[in-house]
Amino acid sequence: MRHCSNCCIQLSPDDVQTQQVSCRGGSHHGRQECPVCKAENKIVFRVDGKQMNLLAVLEVRADGNESWGGFLRFKKGKRCSLIFGLIIMTLVMASYILSGVHQELLISSPFHYGAFPSNPSLMEGENPSDAKEHHHQSSLNNISYVKDYPSIKLIINSITSRIEFTTRQLPDVEDLKKQELHMFSVIPHKFLPNSKSPCWYEEFTGRNTTDPYLTNSYVLYSKRFRSTFDTLRKAFWGHLSHAHGKHFRLRCLPHFYIIGQPKCGTTDLYDRLRLHPEVKFSAIKEPHWWTRKRFGIVRLRDGLRDRYPVEDYLDLFDLAAHQIHQGLQASAKEPSKMNRIIIGEASASTMWDNNAWTLFYDNGTDGEPPFLTQDFIHAFQPDAKLIVMLRDPVRLQVGLYAVYLLDWLTVFNKEQFLILRLEDHASNVKDTMHRVFQFLSLGPLSEKQEALMTKSPASNTRRPEDRNLGPMLPVTQRLLRDFYGPFNARLAQVLADEAFLWRKT
Repeated sequence: MRHCSNCCIQLSPDDVQTQQVSCRGGSHHGRQECPVCKAENKIVFRVDGKQMNLLAVLEVRADGNESWGGFLRFKKGKRCSLIFGLIIMTLVMASYILSGVHQELLISSPFHYGAFPSNPSLMEGENPSDAKEHHHQSSLNNISYVKDYPSIKLIINSITSRIEFTTRQLPDVEDLKKQELHMFSVIPHKFLPNSKSPCWYEEFTGRNTTDPYLTNSYVLYSKRFRSTFDTLRKAFWGHLSHAHGKHFRLRCLPHFYIIGQPKCGTTDLYDRLRLHPEVKFSAIKEPHWWTRKRFGIVRLRDGLRDRYPVEDYLDLFDLAAHQIHQGLQASAKEPSKMNRIIIGEASASTMWDNNAWTLFYDNGTDGEPPFLTQDFIHAFQPDAKLIVMLRDPVRLQVGLYAVYLLDWLTVFNKEQFLILRLEDHASNVKDTMHRVFQFLSLGPLSEKQEALMTKSPASNTRRPEDRNLGPMLPVTQRLLRDFYGPFNARLAQVLADEAFLWRKT
């Protein structure tokens, strides 16, 4: 995360004024010290009294003083946040996303918006029974959005004209080891040659009365995982290997990761893919270990808990490891025979969430995070396969696909990625699944198995309360397309596929 070099902006329903205050130290005429970040150079938003730090992801260059009376001023900085871009997009998205939560969000100069109704289908003083009658008047009721579009578009053009995509500096492996000494002591450098998934045997020193999952943080901190670990306990003792008076358990990491993005169809892909007999997933669909749990983050707003050690993460693959172990034992007389079971993991935060950097790694580089999730995964699994599902972007942080993908491509080869579009998946599930099977080198399915996999209803569709929000306003769609245009263009260029421009979804 990169902190803005010269300003802190607060946005609150209770305070309609947008304030610019000094965050750099020193005296500034007409400015006051920021009461929120206390000269720590942070970008802070307040909505309903809750503080939210925004992850910065872009580089912006300034060519001198800007117009609008000095209101807009950017400094050069690698991956510096586009503060005003985020503000603008937050405002226009409020009518679509925040309207069901906040009764109003009043913004003062330089742009004058009316209050957003708590329900986009109901205007002030209107009964629910009258909603259908006035639904066709939505464009008239929201005339302020159309009126302010030229001004907002001007700022968006100014922002997007300064976007530059730069290559990050890769950390040295020795520096990675210093940050995660325990992880590097647990995961070996080499894996079993006859397993497609990266697996190894590890000595188990516990007694037969020992609960192997007694201290696992996933079960300690979440009641909903307890039944899952009850199943793991029952299966554990029957799958130990014995040699020279010692007990050994098979440990495994995923062969492939579904790394993102959220709300882009990853759950549906996961549910269909796990029906393949050669695919086994973690006991929990989204462990979020690489991005959150290994730092002790369950919910960022709740602060830090004890860090989840790598052993807790490896426990989640025990059921899959048991099946791989059985296959290896059965083919002991044929050591060259490859076990075809592959393990997958589907945490949709893996691709983009590096928020933990604000709390770790000294946070003192005054630029970008010195270590990213992909650095550690690559250190152990340079041949890992990565699947990404994307959609026409609508959310500010996670929708900047090109930014994240370019960072991943600094450590992994392009051939290790399968990039899919939700729109294509929704229109032709069979074709998408065939592409995934080919990418993962999976064996063919019977007609019955394939029919079950491709004809199942979609998983994790929009909630009824979200569907009731109605369609996005046309002017909001235009602003989003204007904002994401340069990022989608770069994405399409990298992937050599104009479908990722989303001109026709």
